[in-house]
Amino acid sequence: MSEVTRPVDTTGRLDTATAVVVGGGLAGITAALALADAGVRVTLLEGRPRLGGLAFSFQRGDLTVDNGQHVYLRCCTAYRWFLDRVDGASLAPLQDRLDVPVLDAEAKPGRRLGRIGRTALPVPLHLAKSLATYPHLSLAERAKVGRAALALKGLDLADPALDAQNFGSWLAAHGQSERAVEALWDLVGVATLNAVAGDSSLGLAAMVFKTGLLSDPGAADIGWARVPLGELHDTLARKALDTAGVRTEVRTRVTSISQNENGRWSVQVPGETLDADTVVLAVPHREAHDLLPEGALDAPERLLEIGTAPILNVHVIYDRTVLTRPFFAALGSPVQWVFDRTEASGLREGQYLALSQSAAQDEIDEPVSVLRERYLPELERLLPGARGAEVKDFFVTRERTATFAPTPGVGRLRPGARTKTPGLYLAGAWTATGWPATMESAVRSGVSAAGAALGALGRPRDHLFEVEEAA
Repeated sequence: MSEVTRPVDTTGRLDTATAVVVGGGLAGITAALALADAGVRVTLLEGRPRLGGLAFSFQRGDLTVDNGQHVYLRCCTAYRWFLDRVDGASLAPLQDRLDVPVLDAEAKPGRRLGRIGRTALPVPLHLAKSLATYPHLSLAERAKVGRAALALKGLDLADPALDAQNFGSWLAAHGQSERAVEALWDLVGVATLNAVAGDSSLGLAAMVFKTGLLSDPGAADIGWARVPLGELHDTLARKALDTAGVRTEVRTRVTSISQNENGRWSVQVPGETLDADTVVLAVPHREAHDLLPEGALDAPERLLEIGTAPILNVHVIYDRTVLTRPFFAALGSPVQWVFDRTEASGLREGQYLALSQSAAQDEIDEPVSVLRERYLPELERLLPGARGAEVKDFFVTRERTATFAPTPGVGRLRPGARTKTPGLYLAGAWTATGWPATMESAVRSGVSAAGAALGALGRPRDHLFEVEEAA
């Protein structure tokens, strides 16, 4: 790798802005594309051998396995922009209309299956039919859920006091029973926040429910990749970066960044120094803390106060089809969400199910043998077809620091895209996007960092107006 310098024309005048983006997850890819689309010469550095951050794929024999199941919603406008930008939207389509099958392992026969769905009626009537017929709550509980939803809709997301409160206490104060929390609020909240209601900031929880369920009738329609995540976030992303003129270097870990006397930046990698006008740090918050130059943030130690939360993914391959729907959520069981990944993985015989287990602090380090003994019987309880099926393979993937923990008070710890040092910007789902740690938050952060950098460089931002306005 040769040193990156800003080119000059024949008169010796500096004429091309340069940028180094550190980190090749969704935030870094987005920032690099947005900068390159404005004519900036960009180098993207990633320490791993691939792009995609924590939304990636790997090979296991003949199968292509996602490290974990990732979904997005119709209201995730920035991630949808990202899919369009890398020509991947057709590979991760949305449902025509929200429909979530919910199986209760402990319910009586005939009442095990409920559904969370919507109609085309305006908000909040679009959920009325689903709530009225939801069998996993009593009539009184359903009525109280409706009243709590209206109270939630009335909260001001700009009120910083919401961040200091926990969602569980708010739900209890608004008449929500433990069953209602389990069967509805946590069913959605754990999957999106990676924390139960009692451990979640009211501000972040309110944002999730207001935006996803109470903003537009179709906001919560679910989309997911019908191909391996690596095809979207690595293969197609790298093609888009190449086409945009971005120089992408993987297996390249940054050891330090520093600002020169002339205001430009030096980015140190083993054996090389890269020179640039601007730098975007799009790495996990603890790594960003270690790379930040002195004075870049007023209180950099706050980054270390942001906690992390794990996600456990259980992968089961059967010798036959045991699930006839693309996914379902579970109640009355340690199982949370189950997805059919057969076609996406390339499996030709049998069926491949992926279980996504969020807020998995108690299980993340459990031996595979223990998890096998726990989850295979649960799948048999939920899916009668699994009771006579042979398990061809069982394995787990663990993301111990999958997301930042959305605890009360985390909002004051999340920095914005700009630092106090000119030319240095931050990106990552953990920055102050207003969203929890999702693919949407990561892309929004990349857009924000690129927009701030382009403004400082005096470069056009017209191509970002559409996604910024949608976001």
